[in-house]
Amino acid sequence: MTMPFDAIPALLKQVRPGYTLPQQLYVGQEAFEFDTRVMLPSVWLYACTVAHVKKPGDWFLFEMAHNSVIIVRGRDGTVRAFHNSCRHRGARVCSAQTGNAPRLMCPYHMWTYGLDGRLLAARSMAEDFDKKDFGLIPVALENIGGLLFVCLSDAPPPIDRVKADIEAQIGIYDLERCKVAVQDDLIEDANWKLVMENNRECYHCEANHPELLACLGSNGFGKGLPEDVVDGGERVDPFLEVINAERDSWKQLGIYHDLIEFPDQWWHRVARLPLAGGAFSQTMDGQVASRKLIGPFTEPNSSSLSVWTQPNSWHHFCCDHVVTFSLVPLAADKTLLRTSWLVHEDAEEGVDYDSDNLAAVWRATNRQDSHLAKINHQGIAGDGYREGPYSTEEKLVEFFKDFYVDRSRDALEHNRA
Repeated sequence: MTMPFDAIPALLKQVRPGYTLPQQLYVGQEAFEFDTRVMLPSVWLYACTVAHVKKPGDWFLFEMAHNSVIIVRGRDGTVRAFHNSCRHRGARVCSAQTGNAPRLMCPYHMWTYGLDGRLLAARSMAEDFDKKDFGLIPVALENIGGLLFVCLSDAPPPIDRVKADIEAQIGIYDLERCKVAVQDDLIEDANWKLVMENNRECYHCEANHPELLACLGSNGFGKGLPEDVVDGGERVDPFLEVINAERDSWKQLGIYHDLIEFPDQWWHRVARLPLAGGAFSQTMDGQVASRKLIGPFTEPNSSSLSVWTQPNSWHHFCCDHVVTFSLVPLAADKTLLRTSWLVHEDAEEGVDYDSDNLAAVWRATNRQDSHLAKINHQGIAGDGYREGPYSTEEKLVEFFKDFYVDRSRDALEHNRA
């Protein structure tokens, strides 16, 4: 479906380097419709992990605005994605967020599909009806080291560089051998772009995130040390100073990689970071949340791997658990933030980990960020809003803004074609 979106080109032309977006790109209904019908469907979106569809027959719904996608693991172990629309008269096949079944059956007229999308049964059809022509419509899906991305476009953009860079680092965590221990869905009272922008900087962290800073720190999140390090009269990048102090030990463990920061206009960032204060995990006391360590770790390690992808996800990999975040716009002023905590598949609740302890730091941080995004949206919606300049600690916010603007312009051109 195409729509004119007459106001969007003019709004994109108003965008200035180093400044926030024009008001209506944040709060306008036309921008929301454009984002969910044109821009976001044209790019790769993080949906869930392989642990969300762990066994054959497991399905998970990824939904955004009017679109619903079934992500399902087949009997052959392959994970596939399909539009959640029956090929008979279009009813949704799956209604629950998650489930498990030997086959997918539309509840309306009982058309039945295999886990590979093939139509298996359809009652009372004409003699010339061929089931091969009426399987579920596939959606492009890529498994990147256990993170599952979908694209709703019939012509998905390239993903090879992202896949190579991320798989090389998160593969060691073996997400196929993890399980989802906790999932929280939080509806934030803010535009999705503001929720993303809040994540892309730690300029706000010292005043708002005591729990997070106690274990994760703020270095490497667009925010440097309080002042640049001066060495022999030359200024040294404070982020690199932090990394340099740990590089040798990480190399010995085989977990060191150079920082990857949205290279050559691509849409991913990957960084291994030391945890704050000698912490071993992103928990309130800094101790491991699960006694069953994951991946290659045989003893606690005081670092985490952080992965960011445009336009809708971020992830943290610790020695004992993984926490992943995705968001989708629900309305111009509503955003669903989904947070999932993964632990080793053999870890037992109440024995090896406590769910509340596992989730405590990011639950507190999500609540704090939700409030900040809300007041940000409220302020932008008022008559007094003017585009504001980014600080030197907000370069990752501008990277996200540039991605949004560039992909929006591309999507407009494609929409006109």
